[in-house]
Amino acid sequence: MPRIRHPTCCNPRSESLPEAPETLSRAAEPDASMSVAAAPLSAVAAERRASTRSNILFAVVVFLFLTVAYKLAKELEILYVSALFAVVLMPMVNRITTLRIRRRSPSRAVAILIMLIAVLGALSLFFLVGLPPVVRDLQGFAHELPQRIPAAVARLRKVPLADQIGLDQIAAKAENVAGAVGAYVVNAIPLWLSHIFDILTALFLCIYFMLEGEHVYEFFLSLFPTGERNRLDNTLRKAELKMSKWLFGQGLLMLTLGVTSTIVFGVLHVRYFFLLGVLMGLFNLIPIAGGVITVLLAATVAAFDSWTRMAGVFLFYAIYVNLENAVLTPRIMKSSVDLMGITVLIALLLGTALAGIVGALVAVPTAALIAVLLDEYAVQK
Repeated sequence: MPRIRHPTCCNPRSESLPEAPETLSRAAEPDASMSVAAAPLSAVAAERRASTRSNILFAVVVFLFLTVAYKLAKELEILYVSALFAVVLMPMVNRITTLRIRRRSPSRAVAILIMLIAVLGALSLFFLVGLPPVVRDLQGFAHELPQRIPAAVARLRKVPLADQIGLDQIAAKAENVAGAVGAYVVNAIPLWLSHIFDILTALFLCIYFMLEGEHVYEFFLSLFPTGERNRLDNTLRKAELKMSKWLFGQGLLMLTLGVTSTIVFGVLHVRYFFLLGVLMGLFNLIPIAGGVITVLLAATVAAFDSWTRMAGVFLFYAIYVNLENAVLTPRIMKSSVDLMGITVLIALLLGTALAGIVGALVAVPTAALIAVLLDEYAVQK
């Protein structure tokens, strides 16, 4: 029988021709997969480039912001101090607005005006009553100083070994120091005028913040998302309450020191005891440095009359400082500000180092603000 050939086993072309489309499709599959894989890679690269550009832009903005803040450090300090004191004084203004005067309550502007008139009236009365005797005695002392120096040198010459000290040189240096002090006072007038201008600027800004602070506060809150706005509002109101309590506590400490100083200086028969007592209370607003400056001033005034009176002034202040640090400050400031003693001390040190006396003034209320913010947003409860 003849052998029958199968068409598919003996004709190679008939085998290869049907397989050609499959081979082409298989050869094309890697190109398609490469294009599909390249699309995510290009998207990731684009995201990285966008992220890099945004990071660079953010760094540039932060650098520019810090540069501007450094250039305007003094102005920003005045703004912060005035806004802070406006927040602290607002409870007093609100309390005045609740008063009933002929069945009417004063508006906020009238309440601020009443508070300013009361403060300026008290200061004017104080300076009119306390300053004239001091100015009169200082003028007389400055007029008699050139005649008193030779007499004092003559008395000191009677002291044994006084010639070896060089009294003539000391007297000449004393006269030169007196002249240098006078020249310093004259040359420092522009500097003091600039400080007075800064104080007046802060005062007017504080008044404007008290009048229109709510609009600024609402605009500030509008910068945050709606979900966080109420939480931030409640937190800042807690901080406002703490800072207002700080003002009450600090005022109580000032009143205590002023009254006790006036009584003790009066008992010791120190000159200008009323003026010195009031200054002791007022300067207690400046932590540490205020009390030291005023007690040195009181001791110097007492030394002109008697060394015993000067020792009495120092003894009184040493006793009062220990009582204030051990009893008054921990109880009053902790109950009013709710800050630990070490926190208050660190705040005073940092505030004084950063901005001097102004930094010391706002150190405790700033610490209260930071404590409230940390308690709300950082402390894990």
